[in-house]
Amino acid sequence: MKILKISHNHNKVINSTLKTLKLGGLVVFPSDTVYGLLVDATNEAISVFVSDFEMMKDIVLVGTIHELSLRSLLPGPFTVVLNSKHRTDRLLESEKGTLGVRIPMYRHIKVLVKRFGKPVTATSANLSNNPPHYSVKTLLSKLSGSKKKLIDLIVDAGKLPRNKPSTVIDLTQSEVKILRKGSFNFLRKEKFISKSPEETKKIAKDILKNVGTGRDLSVIKPLIFIIEGELGVGKTIFVKGLGETLGIKNIISPTFVIYYEYGIGKSKVKSQKSKFIHLDLYNIEEREEFKDLGIERLLKPGNILCFEWGEKAREIIELLKSKGKIVYVKMRYLSEKKREVIIKN
Repeated sequence: MKILKISHNHNKVINSTLKTLKLGGLVVFPSDTVYGLLVDATNEAISVFVSDFEMMKDIVLVGTIHELSLRSLLPGPFTVVLNSKHRTDRLLESEKGTLGVRIPMYRHIKVLVKRFGKPVTATSANLSNNPPHYSVKTLLSKLSGSKKKLIDLIVDAGKLPRNKPSTVIDLTQSEVKILRKGSFNFLRKEKFISKSPEETKKIAKDILKNVGTGRDLSVIKPLIFIIEGELGVGKTIFVKGLGETLGIKNIISPTFVIYYEYGIGKSKVKSQKSKFIHLDLYNIEEREEFKDLGIERLLKPGNILCFEWGEKAREIIELLKSKGKIVYVKMRYLSEKKREVIIKN
């Protein structure tokens, strides 16, 4: 069993993983949810990762009625069940001939699968009836010596955000069925395309105007933006757009101090000033660390909170849901200059 750290040399890790998969090997690999088990899906396996919609359409039937919905959900933490074209191993399919497919919001898997040229399995790397794993250390501690010998390669990305496994959605019938709930349910969605930082700011400004600047909600609950997306996709630019709408011009990334607070005037709550709070969760690794931040203290009516690396906010999502109005923002690369911004509320 070989272990490679993905942070050291991405190309070396991808090349080693490709070699292992082509030889029919078993790989433990990180994803946008948990650590998963990868094998060539044209051999015996379970549900599968694909790199894009083209590969998805090659192995399952994607009807026009569902394609728009799929494009608003994916990439992301969703497994969609569709009728199979029987181009993967038949043991992957249900008795009804359906297949679960994922396009993860995780660049390394998408690059890997695209270069591999065919689907790979998308099974969580955990023993039956046991919780999923978010670190290689905990995974190895639960495996017997004989099971460790079955693994050819482990790709270690450190501790992953404690996201739930993907939401599983059955799209084989006219009525959509949720077979397993993950972190996200179906919400009202809007999709925007940005071709520049200024366009990203404008999208943020328009969204804030549409959902209200917090004044109408100020007697009831705070407004919370959960912003997800890879490094460099424009999350801070989006936050700056929100801030500029409120007259805040000096927003800087709070990476090393976790969050900054900015005054935005008085709320409708007597004697209380509203605040714009910009949080960066990149360095948060454990649930216990949220206790030191005093998040509940920030969740006051009239405040607006923006969480960058919102994937990690799922650790406290029930608290946030109970205290505030949440707007989910998912950002992803379309090209070097083009970004897609999906808003769910």
